[in-house]
Amino acid sequence: MSIPRTLVRASHRDTVRLPSGTTLEYTLIRSSSELPATPETVDGQVQKLAICLHPWSWLGGRMNDPVLQLLTEPLLERGYDVLRYNSRGVGKSTGWASFTGSREAEDLKELVQWARSEMPDLNSLVLAGYSHGSLIASLHPVLDNIQTSHILLSYPIGPRHWLTAFHGSHYTNALKSLLHDSRSNVLIIHGDDDNFTSVDAYDAWVTNLQKDREALSSSEQAVQSPGKLEVMKVEGASHFWREEDAVGRLLDIVRSWLP
Repeated sequence: MSIPRTLVRASHRDTVRLPSGTTLEYTLIRSSSELPATPETVDGQVQKLAICLHPWSWLGGRMNDPVLQLLTEPLLERGYDVLRYNSRGVGKSTGWASFTGSREAEDLKELVQWARSEMPDLNSLVLAGYSHGSLIASLHPVLDNIQTSHILLSYPIGPRHWLTAFHGSHYTNALKSLLHDSRSNVLIIHGDDDNFTSVDAYDAWVTNLQKDREALSSSEQAVQSPGKLEVMKVEGASHFWREEDAVGRLLDIVRSWLP
């Protein structure tokens, strides 16, 4: 799988110790080769950040996943610094992976707060989760005073019950809450030839999400309208995004959608 590289960009690999005591290993890639590799703010520079979450660590997921590397380039092209990190128990990240994803969700929240402290001019945040990473990303709410967007790539609706130790309803409710937030901006991308979720299951899931949003919009008791939701089904794409045409379509979708 080839990844286009138009610029040699500055990158920085390090670890961060979270308030909970967990240490996470990360790689930060700058969108401009003229910027320093470390997370500090450049004076007067309005910053955009994308945090990428990898597939399930129990199945070998890690921050250098090829699909996350694919996603990195359009994010950089659109001016986002990109932070990919190893979840707990992977590489130099400490702690033990959980079966429900609850600990990983708390780690993400603490990592976001750390990034905000390191980048005080941050005004746009994208949380891009792939496979199991999309489950964790969907649990993170919209931030106050920062444009917050979510990319949920190959959301594993088929195996979600065992990926979350049968806590699937928790993720269903969290995603609904996210979509009910009028400030949210969510992009769901999936293939029509996914290895773990049938296209019929995806279609039914998306239909339910859209019906729920429509019900909220038409409710007399609603105090706000739902957020933005865009769903893209890519023809010929598997869960692993190894098909050349599908990869090109994926990158085009992300480029055109990014705020």
